[in-house]
Amino acid sequence: MNNRLRVLRAEAGLSQGDLAKLLGVSRQTINAVETDKYDPSLPLALRMAKVFGVPVDAIFLDDWTPPEPRND
Repeated sequence: MNNRLRVLRAEAGLSQGDLAKLLGVSRQTINAVETDKYDPSLPLALRMAKVFGVPVDAIFLDDWTPPEPRND
């Protein structure tokens, strides 16, 4: 899942360490989310959205679409 976390963090003038401290996680966790190595839990995603004042789907971009229903 792609995300805009790095962009939002930079726009807010926060380092990875600063954001990690605000969210109560490690800097490594922030790095892993930003590099798409880790998808955060729902509670963490919600906290990120609150920090930046945006909805969760403004941070995390999911290009998945459901398959067409089959008519068997």
